[in-house]
Amino acid sequence: MLPQRMKKAITDNPKKLANLIDLVNLPSTLRDFVGQSQISRLGCFMHVWSYIKTNNLQDSNNKNVVNCDEKLRSILLGKPQVELTELPALIKLHFPKEPK
Repeated sequence: MLPQRMKKAITDNPKKLANLIDLVNLPSTLRDFVGQSQISRLGCFMHVWSYIKTNNLQDSNNKNVVNCDEKLRSILLGKPQVELTELPALIKLHFPKEPK
């Protein structure tokens, strides 16, 4: 179930959806974290989110902050803490831009 805003954004711009779900060859740091050689940006974000929840890395006082362990820090530019709003942008850095 997608939120109504996201459904509208996808139907208005199908290329945006393609950028999220197309498989991409991963760089070595992200490949080691995910355990796959190819994944979509959306799949990678879901894997990172699952890792955060499984390892209980959300700050107990502020759920909008993630306390990074060594493994997560390796893909998030070495930051010890990351806000949830920053996560998509930091993950996007690992995916190469497509030529126009």
